[in-house]
Amino acid sequence: MLVGVVKEIKDKENRVALTPEGAKALSAAGHQVRIQKGAGNGAGFQDREYEQAGAAIVEADAAWQSELVLKVKEPQSQEYRFLQGQILFTYFHLSGVTRELTEVLLQSGTTAVAYETVEDSEGRLPLLAPMSAVAGNMAVTVGSYYLARINGGRGVQLGRVLGKKNGRVLIVGDGVVGRHAAAVAAAMGAEVQMAGRHPERQGLLQQEISPSLGYLPSTPERLTAELPEIDLLVGAVLRPGARAPYLVSEEMVKSMPQGSVIVDVSIDQGGCVATSRPTSHSDPVFEKHGVIHYCVTNMPGAYPRTATVALTSATLPYVVRLAENGMEAMSSREGLGRGVNTHKGWITYRQVAEDLGMQERYRPLTELLR
Repeated sequence: MLVGVVKEIKDKENRVALTPEGAKALSAAGHQVRIQKGAGNGAGFQDREYEQAGAAIVEADAAWQSELVLKVKEPQSQEYRFLQGQILFTYFHLSGVTRELTEVLLQSGTTAVAYETVEDSEGRLPLLAPMSAVAGNMAVTVGSYYLARINGGRGVQLGRVLGKKNGRVLIVGDGVVGRHAAAVAAAMGAEVQMAGRHPERQGLLQQEISPSLGYLPSTPERLTAELPEIDLLVGAVLRPGARAPYLVSEEMVKSMPQGSVIVDVSIDQGGCVATSRPTSHSDPVFEKHGVIHYCVTNMPGAYPRTATVALTSATLPYVVRLAENGMEAMSSREGLGRGVNTHKGWITYRQVAEDLGMQERYRPLTELLR
């Protein structure tokens, strides 16, 4: 199969969808690989490395004119013209963006395979996990940065000072993002609490992260009680393939200390804080009710080398399967078919159709593959 890798154009997005090692594996399997010129530069992978791996370096048009196109982030409006019915494998987060992209995918007949909804045999999300881990680590470090008074925050340092813990961190969500955020915050020396719906996990989380980790039920009453004393709030809520629910209301945000910080990692799927709105690496924060909000929609793009290596490690087996079998790969037991969000002009992921109010455009993938 002809596989194309395109250069990301989203603001300060320096990740690339395939490492040279990944290109080598595809080439060795007999597939033709086209890499858009300069696609890997931001992550530290040069064109010559891809050429040595057996790939061809091409311009954007040629990379997009492939049977299978690999990206990191959803197509931007400038890229819509390239959508011509190919298989496109990337992060889409369709429930968290406007309907425009979905309409373009349907009109062009593009098969949109979303990293974030691919499942493994146990129903986990193996292609979302590596970027969730990077974003979780980053959530606390970037939150700590904006807590500094010189950066607009309330001047509270997250960390131990002569053995005493400083700074209170609340993480809403106990998945991959939440666990990584909690581990970083605890290691820094902050007081850390997690809010979730699985109290039975508390013992395991304390064993994995810190014996002092607090766990509270993610209810409006408990969040309302805790937030007036919180320095950093990390939104780490995930509903697979669906828009994130608002668990933190505007009234709750108003109750937070002046100069406190919110890092809403859920923003890719619309955000879990009512006052959140998407921001970019070029303009990452805004203030609402005296609280600094960091809501960058491509957080791992800040660490493109680490993120690209982790992403390719997770996606490559699926890419190889797609390259070898095309749409026939969608019947595999590992749940690759769950990654298909659009196909042949139809939405094939029910939750996306419901979140966008496009139920009439939904058809199960199984019907379209007959």
